[in-house]
Amino acid sequence: MASSAAMPSGHHGGIKSSDMRLVIAASSAGTIFEWYDFFIYGTLAGILGRTFFPADNPTLQILLVWAGFAVGFGFRPLGAVLFGYLGDKLGRKYTFLMTVTLMGIATAGVGLIPSAESIGLAAPFLVILLRMVQGLALGGEYGGAAIYVVEHAPKDRAGYYSSYIQASVVGGFVLSLVVVLSCKASFPVGAWTGWAWRLPFILSLFLLAASLWMRLKLNESPVFRAMKEAGEVSRNPIRDSFTYPGNKKRIFVALFGVAAGLTVIWYTAMFTGLSFLKGPMRIEETWAEMIVGVSALLGMGFFVLAGHISDKVGRVKPVVIGYALTLVLLFPIFWLMGSAANPGQAEAARRAPVVVYADSCVFDPFADKQRTVCGRTLAELSRLGVHYTLSKPARAGSNNAMPGIAIGRKPVSVDDVAELKPLLEAVGYDFSRQIPSVGSIALILFSLLTLSALSGFTYGPVAALLAEMFPPAIRYSSLSIPYHIGTGYFGGFLPLISSYIVARTGDPYAGLWYTVAVVAVALVVALWGLRDKVEPFASPVSVA
Repeated sequence: MASSAAMPSGHHGGIKSSDMRLVIAASSAGTIFEWYDFFIYGTLAGILGRTFFPADNPTLQILLVWAGFAVGFGFRPLGAVLFGYLGDKLGRKYTFLMTVTLMGIATAGVGLIPSAESIGLAAPFLVILLRMVQGLALGGEYGGAAIYVVEHAPKDRAGYYSSYIQASVVGGFVLSLVVVLSCKASFPVGAWTGWAWRLPFILSLFLLAASLWMRLKLNESPVFRAMKEAGEVSRNPIRDSFTYPGNKKRIFVALFGVAAGLTVIWYTAMFTGLSFLKGPMRIEETWAEMIVGVSALLGMGFFVLAGHISDKVGRVKPVVIGYALTLVLLFPIFWLMGSAANPGQAEAARRAPVVVYADSCVFDPFADKQRTVCGRTLAELSRLGVHYTLSKPARAGSNNAMPGIAIGRKPVSVDDVAELKPLLEAVGYDFSRQIPSVGSIALILFSLLTLSALSGFTYGPVAALLAEMFPPAIRYSSLSIPYHIGTGYFGGFLPLISSYIVARTGDPYAGLWYTVAVVAVALVVALWGLRDKVEPFASPVSVA
C-alpha cells in the first residue's frame, strides 16, 4: 500500500510561542544532559586512564582511553538504526525518552565501576560495555530532538529554532567542564583523584530525572501525528530509507558532505584544543579546562547566529563557507594558540630542534614497552611533547644501539633515555606545568573562539538542513543513520587518530592533517550534492 502523494510538509507554523519555547527548552535541556553524559568521559580522560587502563607507557594509556571514547561513537550508527526505526514507527517523543534514560543509567554506571587494581581486566571491560550502551543511546537522541523541533517550527524560523539543539551539544561539553571544575575545587587533591572524580558520573542520575520531567510534558510531533492519522507511517523505515527515490544520494551527501565535515571541525575545536593545551603545551589542567570551557560557552552564540542566518540566505552557504575557511585557517589558528600557550617551549623548539638519527627505528605507540632503544627514545620524546625529526645517519648503524641525537644541531651523548629530559631542560625546554599570562589567555581564547565560529557556521544550520532533506515518513531513520556514521566514525575516532599521528611524527600539529583531509572531502561533496531548494516529497513509501 502506498502513501498519498500529499505528504505532511515537515513544518508546523500554528504552534503558540509559549509552547514553542517549551519544545525548544525541553529538547535542548535533554540534549545538553545527554551530551554531558557522553563528554564527561573525554573530560576526565586522564583519571579514567589511570583508574581503568593502567599501563607503563603513558602514550599507550591515553590511546586506550581514546579507544574507549571511540567505541562509544562506533556504536552510534547501530543506535541510529534501532531508534530511527522506532522513531519513525512509534513517534519522536517516546523514542528520545528511551534514549535519555539509557544514557543516564550507563553514565552513572561508569562512576560505580571498581578500579582495575581492584577487579583487574573486568574494569576496562565494563567501561567499554557501558560506552557501547552510551553510543547506542546517543545514536537515537540527536535525530529525535532535532526533528522534533524542526517539525514544530515555522518554516522561515526552522534554522533559528533548531540551532538551539546544535548549541546544546556544546552546552553538554561546557556542563561537563563546569561540573568537573566545581568538584575539583570542592575536594582536596587526594580525595578528587581517589574517589570524588566519580561524582560527575553519578550526577547524571539527577540530570536524567530533570530531563525526563521536562520531556514528559511534551506532546508528540504534529507532523508525526498527521502521518499517523492519515495512515502514512512507514511499515519499514530502514528499508524505505534506502529504496525511496533519490534517498541514497541524500544519505551519501548527508554522510560525507555534512556529518563528517562538521563533526571533525567541532571535535578539533573542543577535544583537540583541550588535549593540545593540556598535553604538548603543558598548560596546568584546571586552567586549560577553564579556558576551553569559557570559549565553548561564548562560542555557543555562533551556532544560533548561523541558524538564524540560514533562514535568510539558505542552509548551504554557511556550511560551505565554514568548510573553506577551516581549510585555510586551521593550522594558523593552532600555531597562534601554541605560541601563546607556551612561548618558551615554542622558542626552545625553534632554537634547539631535536633530530634523531637512526637507520631503522621501530616505534609503536600502542606497545606497552618499546622493543628497541630507538623506539624508547621516540616514546620518551613523545611523552615529553617534544617535536622531533627522524633522519638517516651519515653512516649506517644498528637500530638496537642508542641512536644518534642532535639537539640544536649539536650532537649529544645519551646512554639512557632518562637522560633526555635533563639534556633538553639544559637548552631551555621547560616541562613544568604552565599558567599563561593574561595576554596569552586572551590569544588562546581568540584562537578557540575562531575555531568555535568555524564550527558554529558548519554545525548551526544542520538540524534544519538534514530534516528538510528527507521525507517525513522516514525522516528519523534517514537523518540518523548518515549523521551518526559520520559523527561516530569520522568524529569519534578523531582523538585516537590524531593522537596516534602526533605520537608517530613527534609533531604536535600533525594530527590536524586528519581534520583537513576530512573537511576537504566534505567541501567537495557539499558543493556537488547540497541544495537549498528541496523538491517536494511525492513518491510513495510502504505504509502500515
